[in-house]
Amino acid sequence: MEELKTRPIKESELVLVRFLLYKAGVKMEDFPISTTVFEYEGGKMGSINFVSENQGEYDSDIIQAQYIDTDDVIVMITLTKDKNNQLLDLDFWKVNFEKLVTYPTPEDLIFENFKEIK
Repeated sequence: MEELKTRPIKESELVLVRFLLYKAGVKMEDFPISTTVFEYEGGKMGSINFVSENQGEYDSDIIQAQYIDTDDVIVMITLTKDKNNQLLDLDFWKVNFEKLVTYPTPEDLIFENFKEIK
């Protein structure tokens, strides 16, 4: 079985996760952020899994946001938690399945009145 290739969390990811937790109205101490992550699809779309020794299965979404990448394509972002109430994923879904062009900052995010996905 192939071993997962992990890496340290990037500062831009840390900033985004902290902001999403803040916007969700949850206490930061309730969801410690792992310093080690695994990139899905080799980092193509930006999705990461928070590596934890006690990781459980997906439980629910904490918050969803949207932004428009610099190529004018909609990207949905979902922060999820597992059944052990720990952060699980920061999931990016670019509607055309292309590579993420620009990693979003908190100022780029939309939380209401999402753009229609065509």
